[in-house]
Amino acid sequence: MRAGVWLVTGLLLMQWGAAAGALAQAAPCSKGDFEVVVDEAAASLRNLTRQNTPQFQAKLRQLKDKRAWSNDQFMKEAEPFVRDDAIAGFDQKSEEFLGRIMSGGQSQSASAKPDCALLLELRDSMKALVDTQRTKWAYMFDKLDKELAK
Repeated sequence: MRAGVWLVTGLLLMQWGAAAGALAQAAPCSKGDFEVVVDEAAASLRNLTRQNTPQFQAKLRQLKDKRAWSNDQFMKEAEPFVRDDAIAGFDQKSEEFLGRIMSGGQSQSASAKPDCALLLELRDSMKALVDTQRTKWAYMFDKLDKELAK
């Protein structure tokens, strides 16, 4: 039974992959489409930073006040809220997505004709980068909120 489910799943994935490839070849794209994808992702990342940084800093200050930390103590005690293994993992994933994006962008800029399949990969990498950063912020806020609740 499980083998049958895996077989059907595999066939569906192959069909979906073929359909996506056909769409990428059929749909015309331009260099401007690449710029739009990059601009949208950059705007999303800027918005995430603009929305989250002031709130996060305010919560860190609340924790500082709650614990009556000195400025020096605050610098030491606040570090785990911005640097730990999970955050390092999010940063590593983000760097990997950025590497894919940069290498795809460089190969596209060297090409005379836009590669629409590459555009789809670029969109996926950009979306994954933004999603990773959203998850990172959510993790950091959750960690800080739990500490504030103590």
